[in-house]
Amino acid sequence: MLCAALTLTACSLDSNDGAAAEDRDRLPSTTTTTTTPEPLPRYAGFTSEVYSEPASWLCRPDTDDICDTGLDATVVEADGTLTEQPWVADPEAPVDCFYVYPTISRDPTQFSDRIASDSEEGFAALNQVARLGERCRVFAPIYRQRTLSGLVAALGSSSPATTGAPADGAPTTTAVPAEDGDGAPGFADVLDAWKQYMSTDNHGRGVVLIGHSQGAAMLNQLIQTEIDPNTDVRDRLVAAYLAGWAVAVPEGADVGGDFDQVPLCRTPDQLGCVVTWASFRSTAPPPPTSFFGRPRSRVGASACNTPAALDGGPGDAVSYFPSSPRASILSSLGSDTGSGTAWVDPAPEPITTPFVTTPGLVSVECVQRDGFGYQEVTVRGDPADPRVDDIGGDLTPEWGLHLQDVNLVMGNIVGLVASQSSAYLSQHG
Repeated sequence: MLCAALTLTACSLDSNDGAAAEDRDRLPSTTTTTTTPEPLPRYAGFTSEVYSEPASWLCRPDTDDICDTGLDATVVEADGTLTEQPWVADPEAPVDCFYVYPTISRDPTQFSDRIASDSEEGFAALNQVARLGERCRVFAPIYRQRTLSGLVAALGSSSPATTGAPADGAPTTTAVPAEDGDGAPGFADVLDAWKQYMSTDNHGRGVVLIGHSQGAAMLNQLIQTEIDPNTDVRDRLVAAYLAGWAVAVPEGADVGGDFDQVPLCRTPDQLGCVVTWASFRSTAPPPPTSFFGRPRSRVGASACNTPAALDGGPGDAVSYFPSSPRASILSSLGSDTGSGTAWVDPAPEPITTPFVTTPGLVSVECVQRDGFGYQEVTVRGDPADPRVDDIGGDLTPEWGLHLQDVNLVMGNIVGLVASQSSAYLSQHG
């Protein structure tokens, strides 16, 4: 689906579940051992013809790639104060992150090739996972996703950006292309990459899954087939972050529905669990025809446990946005969804970092309302202060703030991964 992130991330200062820089100091120190843990028996000896080659990966810790740099941010306070926030990757990060990007390919075919573009797949990774490089080693396979052209053709629409066509797999009354139906190769690629990673790169480490929209759909299926049924693989799962997707659970429950064993995360140190959300403004809740907020099967409820407040209630969103107010994935496709307003007016000085973070501007809360479960977004702009009063990223009512799903809470995700990494190492050594 045409979902992608408008923001980038970085650990921030001010979050209910966020971890500040000192969290890294609380992580157990890594030690060098003389032996490398063997892969799980189910993956031992597996070799992919595709993903054994580093060129088949968008990001890897052993290559120089787009996930390594360009993540410095400027903190934009409500009073207009600007402070640069440098970003530094941690090559000794104690866990791994396995990322699957959303629909972003502009290849003219129904499914993409395995040649990534910095302005498409790379831009999504830069916005949605690269900042986690300060907490984990990042692995991101290039997969043959359903392209924007394929989605438009399948939906009979000339422009999903203007008509509000749903993401692959999004719940809707309109027929939507299946994630892995009709010969779709996407999940086969993701599974192949996962097995290669587990066979040759995991080395007994905990792993965080993160994906958005079509990418979240791929990871939902991966959990169902590889992780949920298998105790040995579940033991490696630190947490899964499935943004812009609908994970089905029974009404009022944290487990069941899509996953029999993997529950929703409710505390910052809970392991082997899922965090999932889809975003709508408080002033524009999902309409009856919404593409998000209901399970695709329409059975049970759509889970929501925002990274800013896992156990419910409102939380401060630690957001990371591109520093250009008009920048977004859609703007790279020729559509403008940014506010077009400077972050501070008058600006005391130019913002030169690639990203900005805006403490206190946005709050979020998971709600179950009118048959939908979603992350309700409240923008707390104040016309009396010099900082911008709103954010961009709106499409149609059915889409909500889908483009902003990850950007809105990227700093919260970074903080949670720090807490969960610490808990994982305490438990596993």
